[in-house]
Amino acid sequence: MSTSFATSKRRTNPDFLNGVPELVVLELLSQRPMYGYELVQAIKEASGETLEFGEGCIYPLLHKLAERGDLSSRRIDVGGRSRVVYRVTTKGHKQKAQSQAQWSQVVSSVGRILQGGKYEHAKTA
Repeated sequence: MSTSFATSKRRTNPDFLNGVPELVVLELLSQRPMYGYELVQAIKEASGETLEFGEGCIYPLLHKLAERGDLSSRRIDVGGRSRVVYRVTTKGHKQKAQSQAQWSQVVSSVGRILQGGKYEHAKTA
């Protein structure tokens, strides 16, 4: 998976981003159906150009999510070209909710660690 950060020229996927492309794709496709390239651009725009997942990351992910039943797809003509448009299924909405809950736990835990355990001290004090 290729990821770039605006503050870095490095084009790799840091380990802490595992699962992020899936969550981002499910979130954006739950807002509106899109085809692959359109989704790549939407991720870049929605993240303020901080996240940039290339087509080599997004298309395999779309296929995986469709095979798993989280997305449905249909072929339509867009600007004279045939495109496969994806949308989130009921199963995909459930998966997105579960992934969001897990992501919130990760963010909270990392926040506690970065704050030197201040959150934990406040709870026990």
